[in-house]
Amino acid sequence: MPAARLSVVVVTTSRPHAPEYQRYSALLLQRAVAASRAEGWQVDVIAAQEAGLTGSLRAADGSSALLVLGGEDIAPEFYGGARGYAGEGAHAERADEAQIALVQRAVERGTPVLGVCRGHQVINVALGGTLIQDLGERSSHRHEDVPIEFVMADHLVRIENGSRLHAQLGDTATTRSAHHQAVDRLGASLRGVATASDGLVEAIEHRDAPVLGVQWHPEDPGAVSGQLESLLGTLAQARALAA
Repeated sequence: MPAARLSVVVVTTSRPHAPEYQRYSALLLQRAVAASRAEGWQVDVIAAQEAGLTGSLRAADGSSALLVLGGEDIAPEFYGGARGYAGEGAHAERADEAQIALVQRAVERGTPVLGVCRGHQVINVALGGTLIQDLGERSSHRHEDVPIEFVMADHLVRIENGSRLHAQLGDTATTRSAHHQAVDRLGASLRGVATASDGLVEAIEHRDAPVLGVQWHPEDPGAVSGQLESLLGTLAQARALAA
């Protein structure tokens, strides 16, 4: 019996304007792909900026699950925000459109989704939620003005009892994150299932569909051992329940 197919969706695989960031993003992708294959998935990678809306939907059609990884800020027009906010960088609107559509289709079809960092935010925006555009200079969720390999910050999150995430990670989890934005108003049928000490929503779950988003990076080299595999396990479990 062939392995189930997992589409790992990234913003892009080419950032000539930001080579150090691209190298680090490629490392995270490589680790996510390796862990997914070790869990038994047949993996394909979709670069949403290059593939665009139609190409991304076509490439992921028939996938058993989606893993949406991190990247650039979502362009604010997709959630009713304004441009010119603090910390705003380059956007990738083709990727935004494609990833949002992939999540919306997955929810309609009941396809399992795991969103990581930006992917977590994509889930919220895809279902009508909004984002806090900048957490400010004193945010503890990333290290500022350091080389990219040191940007991650460690902190604890508390996980809601009874959630699918709680079944995987327990009451609390030590997480590694690097973000200056966060989930604000929750999208339709989403609930916050993990929070940081400052009250930020660090994980979301769909109430009915097998969709989970985490704001942190379990695929980072410094993440807690086994955490990525536990989160990937939510995809396999959801697929098994649907079989």
